[in-house]
Amino acid sequence: MSYQVNEKGYYGDFGGAYIPEMLYPNVEELRTTYLDIMNDPSFKEEFNQLLRDYVGRPSPLYFAKRLSEKYNTKVYLKREDLNHTGAHKVNNTIGQILVAKRLGKNRIIAETGAGQHGVATATVCALMGIECIVYMGEIDIKRQAPNVARMKMLGAEVRPAKSGSKTLKDATNEAIRDWINNPVDTHYIIGSAIGPHPYPDMVTRFQSIISEEIKWQLKEKEGREHPDYVVACIGGGSNAAGTYYHFLDEPSVGIIAVEAAGKGVNSGESAATSQLGKEGIIHGCKTLLMQTPDGQITEPYSISAGLDYPGVGPLHSHLYKTGRGEFYSVTDDDAMTAGLELSQLEGIIPAIETSHALAIFNDKTFKPDDIVVIGLSGRGDKDLNTYIDYFKL
Repeated sequence: MSYQVNEKGYYGDFGGAYIPEMLYPNVEELRTTYLDIMNDPSFKEEFNQLLRDYVGRPSPLYFAKRLSEKYNTKVYLKREDLNHTGAHKVNNTIGQILVAKRLGKNRIIAETGAGQHGVATATVCALMGIECIVYMGEIDIKRQAPNVARMKMLGAEVRPAKSGSKTLKDATNEAIRDWINNPVDTHYIIGSAIGPHPYPDMVTRFQSIISEEIKWQLKEKEGREHPDYVVACIGGGSNAAGTYYHFLDEPSVGIIAVEAAGKGVNSGESAATSQLGKEGIIHGCKTLLMQTPDGQITEPYSISAGLDYPGVGPLHSHLYKTGRGEFYSVTDDDAMTAGLELSQLEGIIPAIETSHALAIFNDKTFKPDDIVVIGLSGRGDKDLNTYIDYFKL
């Protein structure tokens, strides 16, 4: 069983490039060049130098002593929250802006939900002096105001998506429309491990720096490269894909994905794609998708803007269908409680997305000598208003 993408862009039954004819030249240009560009020594050198000197990598692998004591197992946190811009997203935007430059593109578009990908895109566009337009759902613009201000301060134009649920799915639709209208000079930086091939693979490869570091950091700390489990929250799934990447073909490493159950998997207000999804096509790829019996996409819901998506990346659909990954669904309430717990046990305020992964201890019991690595995908600054309202702080 392979967990890598095949030459047609599929992970098992999922993936591919289902795109309007107008987008074919853009996607094909990327597909035929991305691996050559990424493997070029000068590209690697520039990418690694920026990750080191600009992003601040490697991000620490932190032994969470008090959390470990509480749950009687060894918990390590991979501190992506300490990256420049406050999340894992910048690993991918640094990579994609360098690809765009090599393809001669001088205009960048992006979609964002929680705003972290928008900020990371605006950041690298400022760094490279390239025009930046970020599409964001009108609802997310309201609930993630600090990130909107950051994007504007970095010189990006933030365009609201006013259709549908006015969240991430709709922002992605708007970005795709823009790309169709501006095929020659524009590169679309997709922030999740989703979209038409080669995006899921390209994004995953840029994010794979996370698991690459986990291996040598764990070797230093525990004398072995492989944890017993890697845990990550999952929406589109880029932080999860990067956290799992170097362990996909290591059956000794358990892969745990935690998605947003919202107000409950069967409440009608959820984003638990693995439980509720059926095979379908969204934003250019075949994947598990929440939909009505006649194939209309159902509106997702989560208190977390970054997990509020009706689908999941094709790699993750493959991990779910093959049983390689264990999938858990965590409610808003359990996620918020887990976020507060980490804050008070370890002095780290996590993003609400990350808090879903931290709630895994409600659903799964680990052995005392298990090494459990949790991807701490982002910091909670952007979510303080949601935390304040929820806990009446």
